[in-house]
Order: sequence, then structure tokens, then C-alpha cells
Amino acid sequence: MDGSKINGQPVTEEGLVAAGYKKYSGEDLDIYYSKDICAHIGNCVRGNPDVFEVGRRPWIITDNGTVDDDIRVINTCPSGALKYIRKDGK
Repeated sequence: MDGSKINGQPVTEEGLVAAGYKKYSGEDLDIYYSKDICAHIGNCVRGNPDVFEVGRRPWIITDNGTVDDDIRVINTCPSGALKYIRKDGK
């Protein structure tokens, strides 16, 4: 799944927030999460526990991983509960 799109269209912060996603800001990447969509499969936590750790607040710390690795993990989310927006315009 492409974590930068919904229904084939690029995500926007306004659209994600309106859809109930919570924003976790990073220096080069913002990660968005929807608890209402999450299927709790655990790909994120297994994919990079330095970034995604459910026992911590905040549970997502974007800058604990590289942009490319964060995106790789987000793209494994089967439910679409995780989305991202790059700040470098790529």
C-alpha cells in the first residue's frame, strides 16, 4: 500500500486531519495515524520499534528512523491506518 495516497490521490494534511488521522511531526517527514482504521496487525512495531512503540508516549517518533525506512514500514500497513507526507516535496 502506498502510504502517501488514498484512493490513488496524494494525501494532504487537511484531508488526513479531517478524516481523523493524528499527526506525528518529524524534521523531514510527518507520519499520520488513524486509530479508527488500524487493524493492529503490528507491521509497524515489528518493522521499526525505534519509531513505533505502543508502550511509549508519543508512540510514534518519526525522527527515530530514516525517511526511507519510515516510508518502507508505513507502506507495509495493510489497513491504511498509517500515512505520510514528505517535507522535501518528493
